[in-house]
Amino acid sequence: MSASTLRIQLLNDQLRAFPFPPRGEMVLTRGVADLSGDDLSEVLRRVRTFDAFTEHNDPHGEHDLGSFDYDGVRYFWKVDYYDRDKKYGSPNPADPAVTCRVLTVMRADEY
Repeated sequence: MSASTLRIQLLNDQLRAFPFPPRGEMVLTRGVADLSGDDLSEVLRRVRTFDAFTEHNDPHGEHDLGSFDYDGVRYFWKVDYYDRDKKYGSPNPADPAVTCRVLTVMRADEY
C-alpha cells in the first residue's frame, strides 16, 4: 500500500472518530437524523468504531465506505473528498490542506 493510501486511510479514520472541522463535515440523511437520541448515538458509535474492512468492501484500502445492521435496518457510511470550496473533487485526498472530507451516514433504503 502506498504512503498516499495510508495517509488517506488515517485521515478517513480520524474523520469517523471525530467528525468535526478541520477534519471535515458529517451529513446525516433524514432517516438517520430522525432517529431517537439513543438510536442515533448507537448508529454513530458504529460508524466511529467500524473496523470490518476487507479486500471486498475496501479494495483501495482507504477506509472510505462501510455498512452495518442495527435494529433490523441496514446503514451505510461514506467519505467523499472535495476541494476546500466543495465545488469539485479534491486534487489530492491525501492532503488535508486542499481537501474537505464529507462523511455521509444513511439508511440503505435511502440510497
